[in-house]
Amino acid sequence: MIPRSRRRPVRSRWLALNRGLPARSRAVLAVLAFALPLLLWSVVSYVPFIWHPLVEVTDAGDPSVPGKYAYLAAEQLVEREVFERRNQELALAGAKLATGHPANPIFLPAPHEVMRAFVTAFTTAPQRPGDVWLHESLWHSCRIVFWGFAYAALVGVPLGILCGCLGLFSKLFEPFVDFVRYMPAPVFGALAVAVLGLGDEPKITIIFIGTFFQLVLVVANTTRLVDGALLEAARTLGAGERQLITRVVVPAILPNLYRDLRILIGWAWTYLVVAELIGEKSGISAFIYQQQRYLHFDNVYACIVMIGLIGLATDQLLALVGRGLFAWERGHQQRGSVARAARAARALLAGRASAARVGSVAS
Repeated sequence: MIPRSRRRPVRSRWLALNRGLPARSRAVLAVLAFALPLLLWSVVSYVPFIWHPLVEVTDAGDPSVPGKYAYLAAEQLVEREVFERRNQELALAGAKLATGHPANPIFLPAPHEVMRAFVTAFTTAPQRPGDVWLHESLWHSCRIVFWGFAYAALVGVPLGILCGCLGLFSKLFEPFVDFVRYMPAPVFGALAVAVLGLGDEPKITIIFIGTFFQLVLVVANTTRLVDGALLEAARTLGAGERQLITRVVVPAILPNLYRDLRILIGWAWTYLVVAELIGEKSGISAFIYQQQRYLHFDNVYACIVMIGLIGLATDQLLALVGRGLFAWERGHQQRGSVARAARAARALLAGRASAARVGSVAS
């Protein structure tokens, strides 16, 4: 039997600092992370006495009775006060009263309506000639995000590495980058349209601006976290400055750099809606704007959830790829650890042998 003084309370296992949770607990918490918001949404949608500020009219009563609120009609959403005032008018006239049930505003559809929209939004043809289908809008938005972030990474990653390694680049570029990153990317929209036109180019430019300057600083700070002992050891073995960057710094930061890019691609998605409304409206943002104009808020919510699901799926896919690319970071893969230790030992012995040969020649 475990002594009472050595027992660890259950609560401390969940709240202990720098200690992981069991796999089963992690799975339960991951499910609750989505189940709790869905439960709250369901309660607000389906429980009438929680928050149903309007009344959906099922029967407008006697339409022949005149009055200030005689405009009530079946399937209409009205405020409670309007519904009660109309019934007062009908009661004074001795006519049939209106009936209805509590309802939420049209901009808050129930979960089952949004789930149904996941199918109907793809199968329903556009209401106007020339409008695009939902799958076409999603594909267009994915292309905008991809190219905007790809250009930002293509330029920002090398520049960030150079800023983190060399004081010349750090002092020359980082002050200006730090200055521009505080400027909201959408303020460049008018200039981007004037220079690049109304097509996709200004949208890609906005995503580039929104991620590039942040990316440079993040990559530079990640590069500065490289262990200085690795650089000194490489210099001792005769590595030049270029070899230090390509053979030591870049391999050392690859896992953290990969994680940084995973986080920053989420920032690119946050600029998507603003970018697609610049110039000619396009992509998923134009589809959302169109559905809002038609009061199809179930489609609006469905599109918002789709964006989140695409981002989450992309992040999890990149995480899975990262676990394969950087398998040595996983502590339970002992084979990789032993191989690295063996390689390090061989390199150390080779370095000592070279030093001994140099000493014998000098003597």
